[in-house]
Amino acid sequence: MRVTVVGAGYVGLALCCQLDAAGHDVTGVRRSPQPVREVGIDAVAADVTEPAELTALPDADAVVFAASSGGRGAEPARRVFVDGLRNTIDAYADRASPPDRLVYTSSTGVYGDHDGAWVDETTPLDPQTEKTAVLAEAERVATETAGDAGIDGTVARFAGLYGPDRYRLERYVEGPVTQGYLNMVHRDDAAGAVRFLLTGASPTDGSRSESGDASGSNNERVDGPRSSPTDHARGEVVTVVDDEPVEKWTFADWLADECGVARPEKRTKAERIAAGDLSAAARRRIQTSKRVDNTTLRELGYSFRFPTFREGYRAAVEAYTDA
Repeated sequence: MRVTVVGAGYVGLALCCQLDAAGHDVTGVRRSPQPVREVGIDAVAADVTEPAELTALPDADAVVFAASSGGRGAEPARRVFVDGLRNTIDAYADRASPPDRLVYTSSTGVYGDHDGAWVDETTPLDPQTEKTAVLAEAERVATETAGDAGIDGTVARFAGLYGPDRYRLERYVEGPVTQGYLNMVHRDDAAGAVRFLLTGASPTDGSRSESGDASGSNNERVDGPRSSPTDHARGEVVTVVDDEPVEKWTFADWLADECGVARPEKRTKAERIAAGDLSAAARRRIQTSKRVDNTTLRELGYSFRFPTFREGYRAAVEAYTDA
């Protein structure tokens, strides 16, 4: 399979490595392509907000749109996630052989606040910030606009990403920790879920190990046939989250116990808000609570490398205790 990963960053680069190791023909796209070349993957330099630059994208059987707006506000997010996604679809739509598939990586932030209740793909969206409203709009572009172009779009809705260079362990073991639920997925499983949606193969099916450095790279290729051509969730949404949403206080206490340090100070939401030093966006984040269900991904057949935070944070705990 020929796959173009537009936005070969934290998750996208790990995905490139997984697909390459499984024998697929992969190209990573980013404004600064050197990190892609360093792991031995073909790279194209392009900015999704500049349509003329996207003519350099290679023909592909599938396109993954995993670009990032760099954590900036709603307008930069719109230029990347809505306009950039449209630009990418347009760049492929008129080709003699357009892609068969598109996977757009979204966020579970589009659900908004559910007061700790469970949510899944059937839950109505309630984005509560301008940026999450942009993400919800981009989901429609990924399915409706792509569909109009004859490309089957899939939305992979990621929970909070963690992994190499993004464990942020100290913030929990040192505290104080504000109450609320964490919905998480390890970077390697975020990439693995997208690979699975395209090919039917999980990262536990014999691909290269992604759990080491920040790029998820390892030059060892697997032996044997390519992944199964079976694909999943065309025209659908799939939430990508591990098996166990966890209360932040519980998570912080587990980390402290594993690291052999005192459990951190705890604060209720009311106490944290009463401190009066939060931005409006930070206040909304604290007030937003939900637990995200991964039944759909599990029933499709995905097998997690890190099914809970206990497995996913093991490397971080060992690094902390060895320091």
